[in-house]
Formats: sequence, C-alpha cells, structure tokens
Amino acid sequence: MATKDLVVTASGKFPKPADKEFQYGTAGFRMKANLLDSVVFRVGLLAALRSKKLNGKVVGVMITASHNPPEDNGVKLVDPMGEMLEATWEKHATVLANASSDEELWKAYDSLMNELSISATTKPKVVFARDTRASGSRLVAALVAALEATDTDYTDYKLLTTPQLHYVTRCLSTKGSDYAYGEPTEQGYYEKLAAAFQTAMKGKTFTGGVTVDCANGVGGPKLNEFLKYLPKASEGGLDIKVVNDDVLKPDRLNHQCGADFVKTGQRAPPSSAAAKLARCCSLDGDADRLVYYFINEDNSFRLLDGDRIATLAALFIGEISKSAGLAEKLKVGVVQTAYANGASTDYITSNLKLPVVCTNTGVKHLHHAATKFDVGVYFEANGHGTVIFSDLALKRIKKYQPQSPAQDSALKTLKALTELINQTVGDAISDMLLVEVILAHKGWGLKEWDQTYKDLPNRLVRIEVRDRGIFKAVDAERKLESPPGVQSQIDDTAGKYKYGRAFARASGTEDAVRVYAEAATRGEADGLASKIAGIVQKAGA
Repeated sequence: MATKDLVVTASGKFPKPADKEFQYGTAGFRMKANLLDSVVFRVGLLAALRSKKLNGKVVGVMITASHNPPEDNGVKLVDPMGEMLEATWEKHATVLANASSDEELWKAYDSLMNELSISATTKPKVVFARDTRASGSRLVAALVAALEATDTDYTDYKLLTTPQLHYVTRCLSTKGSDYAYGEPTEQGYYEKLAAAFQTAMKGKTFTGGVTVDCANGVGGPKLNEFLKYLPKASEGGLDIKVVNDDVLKPDRLNHQCGADFVKTGQRAPPSSAAAKLARCCSLDGDADRLVYYFINEDNSFRLLDGDRIATLAALFIGEISKSAGLAEKLKVGVVQTAYANGASTDYITSNLKLPVVCTNTGVKHLHHAATKFDVGVYFEANGHGTVIFSDLALKRIKKYQPQSPAQDSALKTLKALTELINQTVGDAISDMLLVEVILAHKGWGLKEWDQTYKDLPNRLVRIEVRDRGIFKAVDAERKLESPPGVQSQIDDTAGKYKYGRAFARASGTEDAVRVYAEAATRGEADGLASKIAGIVQKAGA
C-alpha cells in the first residue's frame, strides 16, 4: 500500500524541472529524454492507480519515442485490453506530471484516490517494456521506483516493440477467459503470428521477397527473432531481408530510415539500394507503423502508405467474407483521418462501396470509431493502424458452417486473419504479414496494388512554432478555429489549385504544426504546401 512517506521519499530522487509544463497527448508524454525522469516516475504512480481502479487488472507502460530522434524519449500507458489509456484519464496524468513538489504530488495522488473512489487495499499489477534508446534503462529506474513505492506487482519485459507490449497486456488480462488472446510472452506472440500466417498462406506462393527497413530500432532484433518461427524461403516461405537493424549505435535510430522518413520525404532510405519493382517496406522506431514502397520502371518513387494498406485490407476482407458466404453478416467499414489522401476515400466509397468515417488524428480516436463496425479497418496515412473484429463478428465467423469446399477454404483464411492481425493496436510486423498474405492471394506485386487508384500528389510539411497550443482544430482536425482568420487564408489558397485541399494541425508531441496539402500535380501540391506553411509560420511567430 502506498504511503505518503514512501511516495514523497521516492519522488525526491526525480525532481520535476521547475520551468516545464507537461501534457499527456496522443502519444502519451514525449520530449527530450533528459526532462522525463520525474514524468516517468509519476506515470508509474498513475499506472498503479489505474490498475487499482480496475480491481487489480494488468496495466501496461511503454517507454518509447517511436519515430522521434534518438535524444528524445516518451512514456505511455496501455489499458488491460491492450488499448490506449482511457481518454478521461489523460487529465489525471497531466495533473500528476505537473505537481510542483513532492508534497504537492502526494496531495494530487491522494486526491485522485478519493475522487475516483479507489480502494487502498487493491493490489495493482503493471507490466512494462522499452525500446532501444540509450535513455530507456535510466527511465525504467524511475518507473520501478514509483511501482515499488505503491507496492505494485510488476514485470519488466525488457526490450519489446510497442505492439508486443500491447499484446502481452491483453493476453495477461484475458488469460483463462473465453476471450483469451494468446500466450503472454514474446515467444507466444511469435508463435501466434507464425501459425496464423502459415494457415492464411496455405496453397498460395510468394512472388519474390520483401526488404524490411527497421529504422535501426527495436523492430530489427524482434523481426530477426521472429524469422526463426517462419519457414525459410527455400522451404516455400517468404524471403524477408532485414536492413537498418543496427541497435548498437543509438544515434542511428530513425536516421535517414524508417517509416516517418519515407512518408515525409517521399523517398526510399539511402541504405535500401532497392532494384526496380523490388518490394520494400519500412517500420518506425518502435515498430507500430508500416509503409510500403518501390521504384518504378521509370525510376519514380512510389509510396504505398497507410491509406493504401487500409484500402487493400478492406478490399480483401470484403472479398474473402463474400467467398466464405458471410458478406451479409459482416459490416465492414473504414476509418480515416484528415491526412488520408482524397483519392483513397473516393476509392473506398465509390469502388469498394464501403462506408468511411473521418476522426481526429490519433489511434485512440480511430480505434474507438472502428469498434462501431463488425470489421473496422483503420489506418492513419503514416502507416499506423490495424483491423478490429467485433465480438459478434468473431462469433459469426467461428460458428458459420461453410456450404462448399470453396467457402470452407475462404473461411479458414478469414479465421487465420483474425489471429494474424494484432487487434490491440497498429503493429508493423503483423501488418506486413497481412499485406504479404493479401498480395499472394491476389497474385499482385506492388505495381498492381499501386494501380488500384491514383493518389493525388501530396506534401506533408513540419513547421516549428513558439506555442502549438494557439492552433486549435475542429471538424475532425480539418479546419482551424484559431488563430482567427488563418482558416479563411488556407481555404482561399487551396481554392486556387485543381483538386486543392490543405489543412494545418498542431502536433500532439512537439511544438510544431504539420501542414498537409494535396493537388492535381506534384508541383501544385508542393506549391500549395509551401504557401500554407508560410501562413502558419506567420501566425505562429
């Protein structure tokens, strides 16, 4: 049981920087690692409170800064079912992180105990892991200090990808129930995905291999370990070539590689040296984002981002459900954000005839909206996403009796997909396997996938500002209501371009504003992005 003396004494070793204000955002807390010690300690307190409030269920804590530079780090909480922290608790994280002293921190902690009617005698349970950043082990010490001060049962899973920690958290929370998700170990994760992948691929063959850029992050060693559970290419398995998997030199993390580099720069990592039409993909630093790409015959770079993965998944799940005889019993829908390319939205609604919902940026918003469908496909354009099958959908798939050998084969593939897809959160390794299964079933390469629709040329620009808080967005973050007058300037400028669309949105993790622009040609998209960036820069000066 936490006592004032234990919490205050432990907190004293991790003093809060006097001049800093912290905000729990889309990705939890994320900043320069040397500012994080007090924050991580206080997140440990909140993790204990969250577990207590949920009657001792397992809560996860992940220490990572994903695609950020090596000198950054971050921390976020994972709820028992492997989902992001419930949104109503984000303000509690912010309150604890900003308590001005050890005494004030105890008051805030004790106040939350009373306000939320949390039992002091409930034993909290927390699991945690970190990525490969050099600051990770130091921040783990701050987390452990908080967990010991609150008499929490905890398990350190050492180095994991973010999706692996989400997986483990859900497995522990559902163990022994009708909804058991799997074996709550890293090995259990590999075995589950490998078995599902091989079932989904039964009778199908791969055309060529895939080169996977692991951003010199934790995904590198984890993907290399996973390969031990898959058949080798010589045995009919997928030929996976791993590149950018150097985790021994921390400064190489996300440097000219990784999903964010590829998506933002619209080019392949210099180290990939891919041949024309070769299948390539990139993970990000904590392996929860995935984008594909290739070099066309004319040497042009072709990106297949989260929009493309969403449309591919929706197309195939719709087809396989129909082949299994379940089309009328499963309502498939797609969730996107304002960053989704306008051409992808049109393809989903006009060609696939599926509903599309647009939400605010951030996994928590997309995930929530996706649960409204029997099968909800959600991906941000940056490559972060997954597919969620509702409990009702899973029951229908499990109980359905196929009426023919063709239906039986399709049903087995569909069941395998429900196991292959990490439904807790976006998972680059799981999503990569999903893409490879679909391409094999359809007999497609990346060029055929790319030809399903034509993307509007687009550009994403990052603008540093003094205070991102003045940029307030509405309408699923497609419009700015402040600063006053900025949105009308954006609208007027975009209206001068064919198929012009643009918006500006404050980053959830840093003092910057991201500008997205799309138009009929590459030159027009770049020009529109540049002009909107100028408007934002002036407003944020």
